[in-house]
Amino acid sequence: MKISSIRDLKQISNKIKKKLTLGDVVFLYGEIGVGKTTFARLLINNYEKEKKLKESEVLSPTFNIVFEYDVKEFTIKHYDLYRLKSDSDIKNIGLFEDLKKTITLIEWPKLIKKKPLNRIDLFFEHTQDMNERLLIIKTSGRLKNYEF
Repeated sequence: MKISSIRDLKQISNKIKKKLTLGDVVFLYGEIGVGKTTFARLLINNYEKEKKLKESEVLSPTFNIVFEYDVKEFTIKHYDLYRLKSDSDIKNIGLFEDLKKTITLIEWPKLIKKKPLNRIDLFFEHTQDMNERLLIIKTSGRLKNYEF
């Protein structure tokens, strides 16, 4: 699908939010600047707004590896694995601990060998003219039959 504006991306994040439950994971693929962190911000802010919380700034966790957002009954963990170099680096950060208490967003997930079952994979790409984005959505596990 084509994304021409932040509004388009916000609509997609709203649809995805309605399907996510605790334990679900969203993988965000794509080059730098293609919209992964923007999607994460829109999704996290949507949960915060729903819970009547102050909206967070939601920055890319490239240097911190992970930022956590408490949205009352649960936590959203937002990872950026760009700087990690191996599977052992991933094991050391406790990536999938406490999955049942969180919704997990992961930018740059390509090093992850054992992927969680209940997952949405978002593949962002620039269009040739760089004015729009393309988004391909793949689902697995409990989310397999959802259409976005």
